[in-house]
Amino acid sequence: MTMLDIDEMGTKEMHDLLQKVGHGHLGCALEGHPYVVPMHYYFQEPNIYIFTTLGMKTKYMDANPEVCLQVEEVHDLKHWRSVTVTGRAEHITLQQDIDRVMQFVKTQNPTLSPAINRTWIDAWGRAEVMALYRIHPSEMSGRTTDGVSSQ
Repeated sequence: MTMLDIDEMGTKEMHDLLQKVGHGHLGCALEGHPYVVPMHYYFQEPNIYIFTTLGMKTKYMDANPEVCLQVEEVHDLKHWRSVTVTGRAEHITLQQDIDRVMQFVKTQNPTLSPAINRTWIDAWGRAEVMALYRIHPSEMSGRTTDGVSSQ
């Protein structure tokens, strides 16, 4: 019988994956109700920044800052890597902090520059209010598989 060989990832491997992928699933919870959404993020060791619009996830994070971000790279069922980061989300509201993070975000994603404003107009013409969060990781774990090993 062949078993999938799943290994723990080291810190450098996990950071490399976080740097490379740039999107994952953000989990938050409010009064026992879990909520998970796809999310783009920016990794600047040791922190993770998310730049999003106000809504359910921001309401959840403002009430309960304990969050979890799961990031993966899947080539096929036998070749994948996954990192899970748990930590505390901090809503960044000081303009100087926002400006500093946005400078970093622009260097990571130059195409975002025109959209970087406190508000933007979405496809339906509604003004969307932006929110910026810094996730302070408290725990990080990663799993990887390099293929199949015979057992």
